[in-house]
Amino acid sequence: MDNATETTPAIPGPTAMNATINDKEAAHFGALAADWWDPRGSSAMLHKLNPVRLRFIREAIDAHFGAESRSIRPLAGKRALDVGCGAGLLAEPLARLGAQVTGVDAAPENIAAARTHAEAMGLAIDYHAGEIGALGLTGFDLVCSLEVIEHVADKRAFLAALVATLAPGGLMILSCPNRTPVSRLLMVEAAERLGKVPRGTHDWNQFVTPEELADLATEAGLQIGARSGIAWSPTAGLHLSHEMSLNYIVTAKLSD
Repeated sequence: MDNATETTPAIPGPTAMNATINDKEAAHFGALAADWWDPRGSSAMLHKLNPVRLRFIREAIDAHFGAESRSIRPLAGKRALDVGCGAGLLAEPLARLGAQVTGVDAAPENIAAARTHAEAMGLAIDYHAGEIGALGLTGFDLVCSLEVIEHVADKRAFLAALVATLAPGGLMILSCPNRTPVSRLLMVEAAERLGKVPRGTHDWNQFVTPEELADLATEAGLQIGARSGIAWSPTAGLHLSHEMSLNYIVTAKLSD
């Protein structure tokens, strides 16, 4: 796979208490906060991606926690954390699945938009803006961080911070664009140039391959479990697939 083994460049700028936030990335996404919930706006692609991710998440929840597939609240009695939550596109469905949800994002603008939308929907979600490792959050049954690791300043520190929030026996779900020629063509060259995604959203060099993520996970004390590609075709749109060259989503748990 072309360039799949090239070294991922470090992004400068973190401080001791700001170990994973990339200020430039946070500002970019914070500037989109007011538009986040518009399915035809700058986050339109996320609105298309969200149902695909939720299908994987629901299957992972049922398998990990032994939930009844017909239950409408399989996360009842459980605590869920969404890191890099944006304005709440994932946090709100997790709350509707019964979880007590906490959302964290680097951009205060996103958290403000998330709080406003959750209140309008009648959902009690605990939102925080800031560095995940500095918030002291622990004991979560489910930890999700989707399309986030490619935007952080220190991937190892970020995964270590996620692990610190996970309860024993908990489930983690991660997703990321794969660093392949396919993702460069479709997610950067095509999507951004055609206006499907705001310019500057993706730095292809920061995408993480499944093999790299598995190595990072092992270093952090995690074991990767189920995984699926998120592919695109003109007929099916975005969908779960064995093909992982565009994007992928995985489960993980604490290593035995």
